[in-house]
Amino acid sequence: MSDSWNKNGISKGRAIAFGAVTMGLFLVYLSHLFSLQIVDGYLYTVRSEQVKRRSAVIAAPRGEIFDRNYDIPIATNTNSFAVEINPAMIPRGQHAEVFARTARLLGISEEEIHRRIPSSTYQVYQQVEIRSAVPFETIVRLAEHPDRYIGVSWVGRPVRSYPEGAAMAHILGHVGDITPEELQVMFNLGYNARSVIGKSGIEQQYDLLLQGREGRAIRTVDARGRRVGDGNVQLIPPELGHNLVLTVDRRIQQLATEALGPRIGSVVVLRPNTGEILALVSYPSFDPNLLYGETAGAAFSRLRTDSRAPFLNRAIQGSYSPASTFKILLTAAAIEEQLISPDDTIVAGPVYRLGNRVVNEWRPSGFGRINIMQALAMSSNVFFATVGHDLLGTDRLLSYTLGFGFGTPSGIDLPGERPGLVPSPEWKRRVFNSPWVGGDTVNVSIGQGFLSVTPLQLANMVAMIVNDGRLYRPHVLKEVRDAETGSVVQRVEPEVIHTFPLRPQTFETVRSAMRRVVRGGTAEPVITTPAVEVAGKTGTAEISSTTRDWHSWFAAYGPYQTDNPDEQVVVVVMVDAMNDWEWWAPKAANLIFHGIFTDSSFEETVSDLRRRWRLWYM
Repeated sequence: MSDSWNKNGISKGRAIAFGAVTMGLFLVYLSHLFSLQIVDGYLYTVRSEQVKRRSAVIAAPRGEIFDRNYDIPIATNTNSFAVEINPAMIPRGQHAEVFARTARLLGISEEEIHRRIPSSTYQVYQQVEIRSAVPFETIVRLAEHPDRYIGVSWVGRPVRSYPEGAAMAHILGHVGDITPEELQVMFNLGYNARSVIGKSGIEQQYDLLLQGREGRAIRTVDARGRRVGDGNVQLIPPELGHNLVLTVDRRIQQLATEALGPRIGSVVVLRPNTGEILALVSYPSFDPNLLYGETAGAAFSRLRTDSRAPFLNRAIQGSYSPASTFKILLTAAAIEEQLISPDDTIVAGPVYRLGNRVVNEWRPSGFGRINIMQALAMSSNVFFATVGHDLLGTDRLLSYTLGFGFGTPSGIDLPGERPGLVPSPEWKRRVFNSPWVGGDTVNVSIGQGFLSVTPLQLANMVAMIVNDGRLYRPHVLKEVRDAETGSVVQRVEPEVIHTFPLRPQTFETVRSAMRRVVRGGTAEPVITTPAVEVAGKTGTAEISSTTRDWHSWFAAYGPYQTDNPDEQVVVVVMVDAMNDWEWWAPKAANLIFHGIFTDSSFEETVSDLRRRWRLWYM
């Protein structure tokens, strides 16, 4: 009996153990099933949705740019096409053939297509953009031969267009595809590998305002990316970029462009009481329409190798000796320091000598005994060499130079502005390891030597003379507007960035002396417009004593006197010595002043001045 009991006990134990193991396994499987169905259910649901839904990008139109009149855009968007390839639609073994044929049609390399579509993605049903800004004629050829371009399709893409062409290029700039290096810096700002960004000018300066936000078209697809279902598409519309309204007047810009003509140089036209840029011209220029799309590569190569440097914005990046225009500053300094009164005279003989530095008067016989008003009107080198070295001295001369804003960028809202150079004894010792000598002071006094300025800085100096020492930040942006409603989102207000508080009578004396330059001085033969009283200063900067090449300057404002400061404009024209000498700067300024104040085009201005004065400029 005990043996039976033992046997039954053992059997019962085994049964209990087996039952426990079975129950344990059941509970394990049950908990795992619970985890799969409940705990991980949401995760798998999301993943399944991601598998069966794909989104395609809808490009956002870039904001348009207008001149100050806010009527016709000077940078807009035109309909264009982008070519795409879906590699999974190409029959097996034909990818290389289709890629080569497509590359020849688009004018790109086969390597570029292979880089965008590696062999590991050949079975993926996904559109890959190969080329943007494709002309309509190319799309027609694709459509005519679908059997030769299997898997190749096209979509519409907005492309930047500049109706004014080269005339506005240095203001507006141009756009291009974002580079990998740029994306690394700008990714956190919302940019992606498809972004088209501003590369220069206003397009670069205000790219974040102009950029829109991409939309999405969401479709249902299978695991291989093929569309399934009834074809319903969920659309998330793109957001438009902001529109920009500039301070530039396209009529004045065109007038200044044609007045300068095909001469290497620049023109700046600004309102002194606000800092608004009405025109900013640099020649040679470039056509920004050629710098995106199929023509971009060849255009960049040609422009970069052009010895005339068409990408250089000479108005804010060209740095030159100011020559006799700098004598405006010497006049202000001498009067303010009361070193000389308007009636005091100095003998301006044919030569000024200081050691081995010799300054020749441009009139071989000299001017004799003259006062400072006559000296500025006749642009006497000897007079201002005497004032700068003998009366002012180095420290005060350099202090006034800095006080009028030279040697410092003005902060204009365009990229790449240069500061120019105000030399000093410390600078010369550091750069040349040599001491400052009296001849250096003489050179600065007549706007030569190491001193260099940009045309915009010279325009700012004239603006300070007009404004009794106040300098407003020069700016190109006037307003930011909503692209859909046209409402003003942001307006740029005039900002005083610098003051140089000289005595009011000092500025009045300088303005009077600048008027005498036009009425009885060096500019009288060419500033002939009866439309406005102009006050200014000519300048001729010799860059080589052997070849006798000169920069031609004219820095002026008008009207000379007015009860309405809003009508005053500053005009600075700089014609580079690379051109044949023709003393064109004051002649171009005369055309610009006349055109502005008679509201005339360039052709109308030339015709009117010829009729009035029988002056043949062309």
